[in-house]
Amino acid sequence: MHEIYAAETDDEPTAAGFGVALATVLTTTEGRVLWLRAQRAVRLGGVAQANGWAELGGTPGLALVGVVADAMSLLRTAVDALRCPTLGAVMVEGWGAMRELDLTASRRLALAAEKSGVPLLLLRFDAAPVPSAAQTRWQVAAAPSSALPDNAPGLPTFDVTLLRQRSGPCGLGWRLEWDRDQRMFRETAPSGAVVSPASHRPAAAGRAGSGSDERWVA
Repeated sequence: MHEIYAAETDDEPTAAGFGVALATVLTTTEGRVLWLRAQRAVRLGGVAQANGWAELGGTPGLALVGVVADAMSLLRTAVDALRCPTLGAVMVEGWGAMRELDLTASRRLALAAEKSGVPLLLLRFDAAPVPSAAQTRWQVAAAPSSALPDNAPGLPTFDVTLLRQRSGPCGLGWRLEWDRDQRMFRETAPSGAVVSPASHRPAAAGRAGSGSDERWVA
């Protein structure tokens, strides 16, 4: 279970894009991703578009979007979805404080993810970090990209900060480019650290927070 917070209101689409890219990293090329949203999220964040998913390197035919009535239904549906080991990843989009997502509820989600081995990405928009059972907590902001040859638009670029990591260092930050063709994140610093695609399910917990001179395998 990994939490992704938008740094500012304007960074909410960026955080969603980071979540989609990370879901692509955490799954195999045949992995199906379920994105769960409440009706309030659709009103506030708009409709998820298949072409946008494809631009980030995902396969729209393997993406499922589920819209439920409210936050409580969202959490219940997420637990049920995490019990399905054939899913590649589950994304849950939450807006605001979400009082329903207390420590007990987050533990229930984390246990379901650990039991099935299905990664859970919890998108938190318009919210401040609170205690939870998440393995990692990230803050994401938009960052300027470097132009490609012939001044073509650069790769999607993110400023990411590791706010929390269970039993590991935190407070670390990176500027990462997303290479959709290679299905990996690449640090823009000279060290060139990358996050490469998952090769098998047991490694899905990741190496978040490793030093920047290592190769991170999700």
